[in-house]
Amino acid sequence: MAKPPAPTLSKLAVINDDGSRNHVHPADVKGRFNRVKPFVHFVLVAIYVVLPWVKVGGRPAVLVDIPAREFSFFGLVYNAQDFYLAFFVLTGIGFSLFLVSALWGRIWCGWACPHTVFLEGFYRRVERWIDGPREARIKLAKGPWTAEKVRKRVLKHGIYIVLSLVIAHIFLSYFVSLPRVFEMVRQAPGENLTPFLWVTVITGIIYFNFFWFREQLCLIICPYGRLQSSLGDKDTWIIGYDTQRGEPRGKKSDPNAGDCIDCRRCVTVCPTGIDIRNGLQMECIGCANCIDACDEVMLKIGREPGLVRYDTYRGLEGETRQFWRPRVFAYMFLGVLGLSVATYVFSHKTSFEANVLRVTGAPYVIDQDTLRNQIMVHVINKHSEDVTFLLDPCDGTPGVRITMPQRKVTLKPLASHHVPAVIETPRTGYKRGAVQACIDVTDVAAGSGRQLTIEVLGP
Repeated sequence: MAKPPAPTLSKLAVINDDGSRNHVHPADVKGRFNRVKPFVHFVLVAIYVVLPWVKVGGRPAVLVDIPAREFSFFGLVYNAQDFYLAFFVLTGIGFSLFLVSALWGRIWCGWACPHTVFLEGFYRRVERWIDGPREARIKLAKGPWTAEKVRKRVLKHGIYIVLSLVIAHIFLSYFVSLPRVFEMVRQAPGENLTPFLWVTVITGIIYFNFFWFREQLCLIICPYGRLQSSLGDKDTWIIGYDTQRGEPRGKKSDPNAGDCIDCRRCVTVCPTGIDIRNGLQMECIGCANCIDACDEVMLKIGREPGLVRYDTYRGLEGETRQFWRPRVFAYMFLGVLGLSVATYVFSHKTSFEANVLRVTGAPYVIDQDTLRNQIMVHVINKHSEDVTFLLDPCDGTPGVRITMPQRKVTLKPLASHHVPAVIETPRTGYKRGAVQACIDVTDVAAGSGRQLTIEVLGP
């Protein structure tokens, strides 16, 4: 059995010897994983595009209305007071990524990350369609500016800008609703200046990222790749090169060589330009292009596929893989704990908000022998449908009388209303801190209620 070579230290593939940017032009590749990817990309993009069209309970399935501080999520409605629930959503996503990373490495990056989905599923397809295969793209990029090159560049970048505009407008629909987006598009930019500027900026960022920045987002900005060394271990599934089988590299006719014929096909198809034979690297996004490329070569020369494959460090070294291990149990425990707490918090979310507010001005008024306080009862409907609320004075301090001109309020989803009220109590025997008024607010739909109390102020 051949002894694996020492790890090779090399510079980033996206940097030339003089420090300038080396633009990566990955070659086309076919294989079992690349036959599945288009379907995965289609499903993910379809969810992104269709979701703003879907309505649950008459409201968009997902809507984050920041100016109105209203949020809808599959029939459930929330307001700014519910923002703390985002903590459970974000931590849930975090623990899920931790668990997935511990088990299957960077499968998220290579298969489901929006950057990868749009880049590989749309922008690079457009580039291949217009500029041709890898060799033609490299030749065109290094060649002089001819009429043909200008035509291709104008066509390609025109399609890039249109794609970026579409993606940006769909993104905007998650914040202002899809009908509102269509309405804005038909109006002059000045009538919706803020959304127009946002879409312009987002379009520019998307366009710049997908036509020039590309893999630099994964290498420089995204912290997820740098976390892999702490999230994974020797039993995490990665894309690896079987050095025991492949080394030493040599020609197919060499009886002393391993299975790797050093064709560099795995390098030319890599979207970040790395050589997977040098071991797992931060730039590897787990896309499986190198697996399909190597398997294709192995089949052509009559050797068994799998020289480059999804496996663990233990598997590549010929050891027994372990699925259950301490970090997996820890991530699962934290995830289940967080899910339990989140389930409890979401299930106990209040169906309405009610508060007692004092009006501006004098805190109290003395009229002969009567002490008066003016207040406002603020009610917010947090249902996804219209709901009626009943407001009734309850038993508080004896002698306290509450007068309200409106005791029945019907509110639309996430609507609010202020109901004025006057508290009266005899001045005789008044003692500060000892007199309280009480109001019952009842949610007719849910059958639940809340009791509001407020201290009666006086001299």
